[in-house]
Amino acid sequence: MRKYLLIGVSAFVLGAGTMAYVSPIAQATIPSQKAKTYKLLELFGDVLATVEDQYVTEVDDKKLIEAALDGMLTSLDPHSGYLSPDSFEDMQDTTRGEYGGLGIEVTSEEGVVKVISPMDGTPADRAGIQAGDYITAVNGQSVLGLTVNEAVKQMRGPAGETVTITIAREKTDPFDVKLVREVIKPKAAIARMEGDYGYVRLPGFNEKSTDALSASIKDLQAKNPKMKGLVFDLRNNPGGLLDQARGVADLFLEGGEVVSQRGRNPRDIQRLNATPGDILNGLPMVVLINQGSASAAEIVAGALQDRHRAELVGITSFGKGSVQTVIPLRGGADGALKLTTARYFTPSGRSIQKTGIEPDLEVAQTKDQAQDIANRVWFSEASFKNALNADEGKTRKGAHVPAEAPPAGFDEKKDDFQLSRALAVLKAGSVEAVPKLPKPQPKIAEVTAKAAAAGGKPPVEKK
Repeated sequence: MRKYLLIGVSAFVLGAGTMAYVSPIAQATIPSQKAKTYKLLELFGDVLATVEDQYVTEVDDKKLIEAALDGMLTSLDPHSGYLSPDSFEDMQDTTRGEYGGLGIEVTSEEGVVKVISPMDGTPADRAGIQAGDYITAVNGQSVLGLTVNEAVKQMRGPAGETVTITIAREKTDPFDVKLVREVIKPKAAIARMEGDYGYVRLPGFNEKSTDALSASIKDLQAKNPKMKGLVFDLRNNPGGLLDQARGVADLFLEGGEVVSQRGRNPRDIQRLNATPGDILNGLPMVVLINQGSASAAEIVAGALQDRHRAELVGITSFGKGSVQTVIPLRGGADGALKLTTARYFTPSGRSIQKTGIEPDLEVAQTKDQAQDIANRVWFSEASFKNALNADEGKTRKGAHVPAEAPPAGFDEKKDDFQLSRALAVLKAGSVEAVPKLPKPQPKIAEVTAKAAAAGGKPPVEKK
């Protein structure tokens, strides 16, 4: 069975001649377990027949069974699911790097569609859609309770058509956003110079990412032979293909491990390594991350941090540390299973599932973001009730005051504070050497912390 790689594959096939000893106890247990399974499958058939016979309107058997398959898989974790033939084709278009739609990376949380991040240069990005926004309706039709695939299908369509999505966002009333569909061609890499230092942004990990990033860096080097270092921006990068994560990390590493993935069997470990050759020839690097950096982006950031190739600036990443294998059914004619088959681990052996990658220098992008970090738990992998736990049983860092935030007088609309701090780190030589800014002082966080320390409840904010 051919398996399509979304973020990695962990599969072993036993030949027909394989033999195994089955003890008498096991022989007695297996039929008993199978009998229970067959009884439950019979129950499923009974329920389907009853719905067909007695539901208030005519039903579509195919739609019901596909929904049941998806429900079974999504009950395992937020990233497993059933892809119908159309959805499987859409997924293949996405990983190839070109498709039609609005440019939003989404997931599902208890029947609600939630934004992981908008994609650079897309209608959603230009309209100001944010990570953590809920999409509650499309063209006035509620998408509550729909699967992600069903909701996405409503948002995709012919380029040039207008789509209205209803957004629910914390601290605001629900509002409508009108977007015009485009053929989405995510930019594989964006490059420029920031003074003496190069800047490269990677918006995602599709089939073109490694080659495009390599070409962008080589172009910067050719035009700026005295370039002193590089800022590598992985903010709001939702991830993608595992082989591209390995390829991108490989550009900067002189061999050694990039990532390992481990399945149900503790001995089932697959390691992906880099090859010799650093495209920057040892020039210093800083990687920018934030809460929208997920999956493949976290693999790269974690590898460069663990291997001491780069220091990280920004805020803690999303925390998606699991590997999904996409398994076509009957060659894709019956769709595909998207199944979580392993966790991935950074070179030092860290599982970042739920916990995320913590930066070496924590920097909030805005004063409002610093206030939010200090007063609430941000949307992340840990927000999902059925998310896999970190292998070590670690938990994500809770609400806290970040190390740095824009000082008074900094123009947040014109300038990129996290980028400015990344450049300061490069100029100083390290996070340790860069002059630190005064720690921000979110007022509500101070009151809450004092109340908690006193064993009481924080005061209720009046509006």
